Order: sequence, then C-alpha cells, then structure tokens
Amino acid sequence: MKHLLVLTLLLGISISINAQITYSGQIKDHNLDPIDGVSIQSSTNPSNGVATNILGEFTIALKQPKVLITAIGYQTVAVTLKSSGNIIILEQSQEELQEVIVSASREAQKRAEIPGAISVITAARLEELKPFGIEQIINQAPGVFMSTSVASGNEQHMTSVRSPISTKSLFLYLEDGIPIRPTAVFNHNALLEMNDVSFNRVEVLKGPASSIYGSESIGGSFNFITKNPSRNFSGSLGFQINDLGLSKYTLEVSNYANKNFGYYLGSQYTQRNNGPLGHSDYEKFATTFKTVYHFDSSTSWINTFDLIDYRTDTSGSLTESDYHSGEYLSDQTFTERSAKAFRLKSTLNKYWNDRNKTTFNIIFRDNQTNQIPSYRIRQFREQGLLTGKGEGEINSDRFQSIVGLVQHKTDFNFANASLILGSSIDYSPQRYQAQTITVTVDTQSGINQAYQINQGSYILNYEADILNYAGYLQFEFNPLTNLKFTTALRYDGFNYDYDNQLDGQKGAADAVNDYNNFSPKIGLNYNFSRNSGLYINYSNGFSPPQTSTLYRNKYVEIDGQIHGLKPSKYNNYELGGYLSTNRMKIDLALYVLDGNNTLVTLRNEQDQYYNANAGKTRSYGVEYGIGYHISQELKITHNGSFAKHRYLEFYDSGVDYSDSDMETAPQLLGITQLNYTPSILEKLNLGLEYEMVGSYNTSLENQRENQNGSWGTATYGGHHIFNLTGSYKWRNLEIWVHVLNIFDRLYSTRASFNVYTNENNYESGGPRAFHLGIRYKF
Repeated sequence: MKHLLVLTLLLGISISINAQITYSGQIKDHNLDPIDGVSIQSSTNPSNGVATNILGEFTIALKQPKVLITAIGYQTVAVTLKSSGNIIILEQSQEELQEVIVSASREAQKRAEIPGAISVITAARLEELKPFGIEQIINQAPGVFMSTSVASGNEQHMTSVRSPISTKSLFLYLEDGIPIRPTAVFNHNALLEMNDVSFNRVEVLKGPASSIYGSESIGGSFNFITKNPSRNFSGSLGFQINDLGLSKYTLEVSNYANKNFGYYLGSQYTQRNNGPLGHSDYEKFATTFKTVYHFDSSTSWINTFDLIDYRTDTSGSLTESDYHSGEYLSDQTFTERSAKAFRLKSTLNKYWNDRNKTTFNIIFRDNQTNQIPSYRIRQFREQGLLTGKGEGEINSDRFQSIVGLVQHKTDFNFANASLILGSSIDYSPQRYQAQTITVTVDTQSGINQAYQINQGSYILNYEADILNYAGYLQFEFNPLTNLKFTTALRYDGFNYDYDNQLDGQKGAADAVNDYNNFSPKIGLNYNFSRNSGLYINYSNGFSPPQTSTLYRNKYVEIDGQIHGLKPSKYNNYELGGYLSTNRMKIDLALYVLDGNNTLVTLRNEQDQYYNANAGKTRSYGVEYGIGYHISQELKITHNGSFAKHRYLEFYDSGVDYSDSDMETAPQLLGITQLNYTPSILEKLNLGLEYEMVGSYNTSLENQRENQNGSWGTATYGGHHIFNLTGSYKWRNLEIWVHVLNIFDRLYSTRASFNVYTNENNYESGGPRAFHLGIRYKF
C-alpha cells in the first residue's frame, strides 16, 4: 500500500510537470491580411514550433505560453499567448535585406540566403515612384538599363544587364515566376505585353538563372509579382497626362467576397497622340484579373488572367542630321506594330505538412504580333539620289502555348536543409508569315508615303512546333550556423519541328532541330550578422537560336539548308556582399560573364540586318547600390555599374574584331535619387533624380570611314539627365507631378551605327516635359 501511494504521488508530479495546454490563434499583417508560413516557437523549448497555414492560423501545445514569432519580411516579436482570442499583428521589417525573395528558387527566402545579385523594387517604392513607364521601375536596379524613347513614349524598349544595349534573348521576363513567352519566341519588347498597374513588386535577379528558369535567363531575370486580393474592399481610380501627348486611365478593385474567396482586378487604358516625334501615336488596353480560393487551411487555388491589346506607330530612329538639329521628324507614315496577348495561369498550392509543399501550375498563352517594321524599310537610290521606290515587309507571328510545371519543396530537420525538385513541359506551336511590300517614297522629303503588299511574294511562311521539356533540382543546407551552401542543376531539351509552307520556293527545307543543355549552379553565403554578409557563386546560362532568327538567317538559303547559328552559352563568376544599418544600405557585386557563340545582329552594305555567332565574348564589372538616410526627412540612393564588354574572338566579313569593345555597351550607368519628406508635412514627398549613361562605341572598332579616307570608330558621348518629382496625399486622394529632362538636354536612349549611310542613328530621348497624375483610393 505504501509503494502504491508513492507511485501515485510520483505519477501526479510527472503529469503536473509535463502538462501542456493547447493554444491557437491567427497572425495578420497591418492590413489585417493573414500571413502564412509564420514560425511560432516556444521560448523555453526551441525544438517545439509550428507554422501558420494559408489562413494565418496556428495551433501549438505548450507548457509555458511564451512564444517567439518570426516571419520573413516582418519584425520578430515575443508574445505571451492567451487561452483564446490570439490575434497577432506583425509589422513589416524596415531591414530591406531581410525581405522575402521568391525569384531565386520560386520559394520564399531571405535576401541573405541567396548567393547572387538580386534587387527588389518593393510595393512601397512603387508607391513612392509613381512610374508612368515600366522602364522607370526597372532602372531602379543597379547595373540595369532599359532604354525607351521618351519622345515616342510607346513602351518599346531595349535592355542592358551585364551586356550591351541589345534586342537579343539575354533576358527573361516572368510574371509570378512563370515566363510570359516560350523559349525560341523571344521579343525584346515583351514588356509591352504586361500590365504595370497589377505589379505589387519587382525582383531583378542579375546573371544567369538557367538552373531554375532555363534558357534566356542570362543577363537578368525580371519577375513581376502581381497584387493579391485585399481582405477588405479596396480599390482606386487614376488618371495621368503629360504634354508629350500621353494620357492614362487606371482602375483597381480588390476584396475577399467571403473567408475563402478573394479577387483582384487591375485595368488600364493608355494612349498617345501628337507627340513631339512624328508618327508615334499608340494605344494600349490591359487588364489583370486574379482570384484566390482557399479550399482549406492547407490548399489554395490561384488563377491569373491577363489580356493585352496594343497598337503603336513605329517611327524608327532619327538620322544624325535630324537628331543634332532637334528635328523630331519621321520618314515613316504607315509602319506599325500591334500585339494581342492572353495569358491564363492556374496554380494549386498544397501544404502536406509544415515541411512539404507542392505547387502545380498550368499555363495557357495565346499571342499574336503583326507589324510593318520600320527597320526593314529600304529606300532605293541611283547615283546617291532617291528613285521614289523602296521595299519592306509585313509580317505576322502567332503562337499558342500549353505549359505544365510542378515543383516540390522539402525542408529537412537538420542543418536548415531543403530540397527543391521541379519539372516542366512547354508546347508552343508557332505560325510565322512575312511578305514583301513595295514602298512609295517622296524624293524631296525622303518620307515613305505609302505601301502595297505584294500578294504571294513571301519572305517566309512556316509553321514550327516548339517543345521544351526540363527537370531541375536545388539543394541548400547550412554546414555552419552562418554559412549556407546552395547547388542546383537543370536539364533542358528543345525540339523545333519546322515545316516550310513554301517548299522549293523560299526558305530552308523542312527540318527538325534539337538542342539540349545542362545548367549547373553552385554558391556560398557567409553572414557576419543578420544584416551583413558575403556570397560567391558560379552559374551557367544558355540561349538556343530563336525560330525567326534561325529560319530567316542569311545562311538559310545555302542549298536550302540551315547553317551558321549555334546556341549561345555563358559562364558567370560572381562575388558580392551586402550591409545594412539603421541609416545605410549597401549592395555590391563583382562579376565576369564569359560567352561562347554569342549572337549579334549586324548590318551589311545593302542595309540588311543579319545574325551571326560572335565567337567568344567577355563582360565584367562591378554593380553597386547605396542608400543612406541623411536624416529622418532626407535620404539619398545611388544605383550604378562600371563594366566592360569585349569581343575575345570575333570575325565579320573577313575582318578580325577580336580583342575589341562591343557596340552599344556603355561602361558607366547610374541613377542617383534624393528624396525629401518634411516632418511638418509628412504626406509630401519631393524627389530629384539624376540619370547618367556613359559614352560607348556605336560601331565596331575602325568600322567607320572618316572624311579623309582613314578609318575610325563611331561613338555616342553619353548623357546626363535630371528629373524632378513631387507627390502629395490628402485623405484618399493622391496627386503627383514629374518634370522630365528639366534642363531640356538633347540625348539619345540608344544610338547605333548604320554601315549603309556611314553615320549614327538615334532613338531620341525627348525634350523637357511635364507629367501630372491623380488617384483616388477607396
């Protein structure tokens, strides 16, 4: 009996010591939207922890109610839980380096865990910028330059990231982690097929990201992340106008209709009439509709619809004499481009438990681009005089895509390890047609007045079934507390089934072209503290030939076979670091990008464009971003780069251009911004922006013939432009003003050399202009 009493007493003590109470609650942000993936960890027993589900809910059994709550992008808090009614609001972290990043792996990570140069333009920064063009967003990232003619103002653009300013397939444009176009149908103007009203944030990953995304993600990957539905009904009406002929109307509506179903709608209509550059009118309608449905706490279904209807005049570049005289005239009257794009992305997220998540994606694309390109127009001359005739082309390019992508992530219970496995298949049938046109030219003014389609006179007429299949993996772990190791590998296979509809008449014979590539990546992060660290990485990138480039290349018609173009491959070596304090933020990256079979566009003496592999190239430089809060009211940021872009081995038309600078490749790029928010008027924000583009060669070295018969190199001297911005919020109303090019400088967003005329052509920047915007939020 005595032993039984002792045993009962010990059992009671044991139960009392180990008794746990179950606590539950919900975690939200300052907008009262639920936050998933938040870690709730016992303060007395760190091994006891759970994560919130899609609805921000959690349940945890504890002996002591004190917990530590952490989430990527939010401030860490210590909380004592109550027996019921635990609604916890987290505030976003001001330490931007600890923001959530998804572009490096399609999964949420801290910036300090990514061994690569990545820049984020946050929702708060977008609100501050009030951009009226996508280039204003993109150019916030160090080492990035998107050139678009302010004078023509029609969203057409060229890009430079660790490369010359070019139209080549060196950049990948993504929406919510999915490419907006298939491989082999790249368009350097593809961003005009997007809706900037719907952007919540933009992530720019510089250098090759082929280990996750595949081909074309070489110089940089641009991930435009769309807005999510808000828990409470909200929206806005906006209007913008400037004295360059632009007007823009915007509408947004967002809400959760009930606990499980939410929607977001963002639309815009933009038009341009009678701008300073002749023949530069354009119109664009874009809408994005996104729905989120939570089946339960572990399963969500997201659908995003995009519809873009775009048409623009294409004025072409200015001649050297027109540019320097400020004559913003165009030789064109009928050249144009139109694009209709529809995209549907359906995503199912399934959390099997707190360590395993699978994402299933199905994507459908339907895109058609029609154009009479200004750069294909040739005017005929005899003894240097216009004959009144010319030629050009009218073309149509359409593709439809069905894409499947599945990705699974597993977190292991050792060394903070995780494994990502993924596979994708993209089937995109393409139809391309190009016919010749006869052009009527005014011999006095040189203006192309009219055209006539030469029916049946095809340059190309083909169908191509494009298939891309891929598998990839990425493994990460911490061998030491402050050291993170990342490695990844992807395999891509490509099949182009080309069917010439003009057998025996034009173009290459029917063909099946296959390409494949393994893309490895390896990187290390060492973090000295929460806000400082170093990284080093190696990554591989590649780009197979585009179908339109491959099948219309100048070598195509040699024996009716396809010759001359090979996939471009790149090796990237990078060392970088980051530092953040209460008042200062620094990002720095040193890189070397070696290219093999780099594809370049050349122009022959008959004023015709053609493509060629450039042998070997090397781009190397430093990218830097610096932000400093001079005071609570005043802050300054500077993003820039210094780089060299060289041909290591390159021959053209028997001339050796090895060991020379590449064209349209500025060494210096930079944007400096000064923002002032007076404490006595906190809703007022004033900004001064300075944009600097350094000088660069526009021709190959010693390609330009001088007046004395010697040979030299054509150049562009670069430019220095200042802009002013101001915005004010009053209750639900916002108003802002931009003054562009305040000193009215003559400048070009891109200059190139024309071997046919032996002079530069210029994409004009534009005169001083005033831009006004107003928006009402509800």
